[in-house]
Amino acid sequence: MMADIFSSFDDHNSVFMSMYMLMWVCSLLVLLTFNMSIWTNTNRFSYLLDVPKSVISSQVTRSFGLKLGGFTNFMAALFTSLLVLNLLGLVPYVFSNTSHLAMTLSLSIPLWMSLIISSAILNPSSTAAGLLPAGAPALLNPFLVLVETVSILVRPVTLSIRLAANMSAGHIVLGLISTYLCSAIFIYPKVTLLTLMAVQTFYFMFEIGVSLIQAYIFSLLITLYSDDHAK
Repeated sequence: MMADIFSSFDDHNSVFMSMYMLMWVCSLLVLLTFNMSIWTNTNRFSYLLDVPKSVISSQVTRSFGLKLGGFTNFMAALFTSLLVLNLLGLVPYVFSNTSHLAMTLSLSIPLWMSLIISSAILNPSSTAAGLLPAGAPALLNPFLVLVETVSILVRPVTLSIRLAANMSAGHIVLGLISTYLCSAIFIYPKVTLLTLMAVQTFYFMFEIGVSLIQAYIFSLLITLYSDDHAK
């Protein structure tokens, strides 16, 4: 039962006609069919899957991640998975994973840490030198190293909070509008009802755009972080 608008963020909340497993099934299907052209003939569906891959690949080619083995395919798969999870969160009775910090942190921390560890193993001296800007005054060196270290450490936190906050805010607003819309059927006049329906439709379309943009920004920032990788 939906106790309030925040009940949709409870992963243990059970409602009638709950489609909790739909999220996992669709995500696995996307991952299985992402490179389906390897073993099947190309068709319209495979071309559709190539669209997000080409979008994120164009960004990877401009970064150092192009020189990291398998980075392009991994980022394309990450972008597609986030896109599917964000859009599935808009389906009624489907739990929104990307609105939880537990989910976003479990994505951002391993990705960020893998780049840090890979850079430190490949060239430790270059990684340490990257903490100090070139040409900085010697007196400010300890302070600048501390600031740069903190800025690197907060990257996965800001990355995960950005995605979770944007997705959560959208679901809360949709829940509020739908609550007033249900009340308008019995209380408010038809003009108010039609206005709320128009607002609900417009905001739902807006949330589809937000889902696309947030998946792209998450993948893009991970790609930009690869520029700090040791050469």
